[in-house]
Amino acid sequence: MNKTDSIARRILGWKLNRWDRWYDYEKGIFIHESEFQPEQNLDHAMLIVEKLKKFGYTYKTNGVSEVSFNDVRATGETLSQAITNAAYSFIENNSVVNSTTIWRQLC
Repeated sequence: MNKTDSIARRILGWKLNRWDRWYDYEKGIFIHESEFQPEQNLDHAMLIVEKLKKFGYTYKTNGVSEVSFNDVRATGETLSQAITNAAYSFIENNSVVNSTTIWRQLC
């Protein structure tokens, strides 16, 4: 599972429908992998931010290259890369420690 797939499935709650697309149950639509590129597209990255805010996480940015969600920080060449990196770090940090609680909230 790559970074984008992990974010789509674990944070956004999309289900893998085929090897190249997800299904968003909330909106009832299919999302092809080419239609969700959060590292390159700020609008896509902001979907991640909005979802995490919905679950009570605080989003902060320090310019255009550093982002944090609560205590998880990450950087990137662009704001969208920083958001994606922070979200993926969030997944990595929480998949081992306290995973049951966090995944119950996210999914």
